[in-house]
Amino acid sequence: MAKDVGKVIEALYGENPPPIMIIGHSMGGAIAVHTASANHVPSLLGLCVIDVVEGTAMDALNSMQNFLRSRPKTFKSLENAIEWSVKSGQIRNIESARVSMGGQVKKCEESASNPSVSNSSSEDIIEEEEEEQGAEESNKKRMKEEDQEVKKESFYTWRVELSKTEKYWDGWFRGLSALFLSCHVPKLLLLAGVDRLDKDLTIGQMQGKFQMQVLPQCGHAVHEDVPEKVADALATFMVRHKFTEFKEGFL
Repeated sequence: MAKDVGKVIEALYGENPPPIMIIGHSMGGAIAVHTASANHVPSLLGLCVIDVVEGTAMDALNSMQNFLRSRPKTFKSLENAIEWSVKSGQIRNIESARVSMGGQVKKCEESASNPSVSNSSSEDIIEEEEEEQGAEESNKKRMKEEDQEVKKESFYTWRVELSKTEKYWDGWFRGLSALFLSCHVPKLLLLAGVDRLDKDLTIGQMQGKFQMQVLPQCGHAVHEDVPEKVADALATFMVRHKFTEFKEGFL
C-alpha cells in the first residue's frame, strides 16, 4: 500500500513531483509512515500522523474482532448508518458523519441471510394472503408491496469486511514508532489523548524529534470530530517549517 502511494504520485506528476506533505489517520497513518520511511515520495516535505501509536494500536488488536462483531451488520438506510455512527461515538460530528459514512456502507439486496428482513417479509406475505379479496384490499396489498420495494432499495451493509483482514493487522502497526522516529522529514503527531503515547514516542517527544499536539474533546476520528482544530494545527506546522506562508487575513 505504501508503494501504491508512490506509484499514484508518479502517475500524477512523472519524475518531477512537487513538494508533498503526507497526512494519514489511523491505519492511513501507518501507511504514511511506511511511505515516508521507504522514500516512495522523493519530494516529501513533511509527515503528519493522526491518532495512531504502535503501543495502543497493538493492544487494541486483541479486542478488534469483538468490536467488529458489536457493530450492526446492516442499516435500514444511509441516514440510519449516519445516526448510528454519531450515537455510538464513532464520529462526534454529525456534519462529518454525513460525508464519511456514505463511503463506508453500500446499498445491497435483502436476502434470506438476513433473518430480520426475511422474517418480516414472510409475515407480510401471510397477512396479505389472509386479507379479503376486493378492490380496497387489493389496493392495500399493492401499497405494501411497493413499500417493501422501497425498503429493499434502502438496505445498507458495510462496504469492507474488516474482520477478513486480520492476518495483516500485526504488520500494519508493529515497529511503527521506531519507523516514525527514523523519518528524516519534519513530523507532526496529532492525538486525541496524551495517554495514547507509548514508550518510544514519549522518549522521542522529550528529545524533540517530532512535534506533538493533543486535541481534547474528540474521539479517534480526530480530523472528523474537530476539523477546524486539525486544519489549524496543520497550517501552523507547515508555516513553522516554511512549507508555505499564511495568506493575508488568515486568522
